[in-house]
Amino acid sequence: MISDITIGQYYKAESFIHKLDARAKIILTVLFIALIFLCKNFISLALTLVMVILSVLLSSVPVKMYIKSLKPIIPIVLFTAVLNMFYTGGENVVFSFKGITLTSEGIFTAIFLAARIVLLIIASSILTYTTVPTMLTDAIEKLLSPLKLFKVPVQSWAMMMTLALRFIPTLIEEIEKITNAQKSRGADFESGRLLQRIKAVIPIIIPLFVSSFRRASDLAYAMSCRCYTGADTRTRMKQMKMRIRDFVCIIIFITSIAGVILLNNLFGAVI
Repeated sequence: MISDITIGQYYKAESFIHKLDARAKIILTVLFIALIFLCKNFISLALTLVMVILSVLLSSVPVKMYIKSLKPIIPIVLFTAVLNMFYTGGENVVFSFKGITLTSEGIFTAIFLAARIVLLIIASSILTYTTVPTMLTDAIEKLLSPLKLFKVPVQSWAMMMTLALRFIPTLIEEIEKITNAQKSRGADFESGRLLQRIKAVIPIIIPLFVSSFRRASDLAYAMSCRCYTGADTRTRMKQMKMRIRDFVCIIIFITSIAGVILLNNLFGAVI
């Protein structure tokens, strides 16, 4: 399950979305998230689903990569769906037994919220799959540049966020190595009661923290040796430039948000 986590990974390709400006992709991701949360019925959700499918196809990233990114959140999706299924009231009772009532409204709400979470993960994955971490850092820095007026260290913030995202796959690989090493020493992580399983994780957490701090110290030392300060005078090998296609995509997404709001007013809300 740990190896299925693909957050922070970049998939090299020559797709339409790969060629978009990194700043535009961040803005589009924010609009995508807004689009998903603005959906109030299945009609508007279907429009959002079409946008997600088109984005996945235009990214040229294999569908199995997106499916792989969804595997770790399946328990969360199922747990959320079950809670909403049995705790959402309604008039149309489908099943009732010893105080447990299941309504059609609860089923629709569970399906709706589960679809929302899935679309949200896929929309977020498109950004990391199609954007090089260094370009992502520069884009975040550019978008947050107005905060410099308030003496906010934008460069440091952008670098920290990108490094945190970039090192997620590295930490996952480290967890697998530590877990396999502990298993080879006879550690058992799958049997026993809940408290015993929690105690069995301690031999993984402690080495992980130690290796993480050591890796962070080595990285800081390497950046210091290369005279990195994050100052405004720092130059970039690749200059970002917004093109017509970037603005067209942003306009399309803004139009889609307006369409979702219209569909919500026309067909009402599920939740």
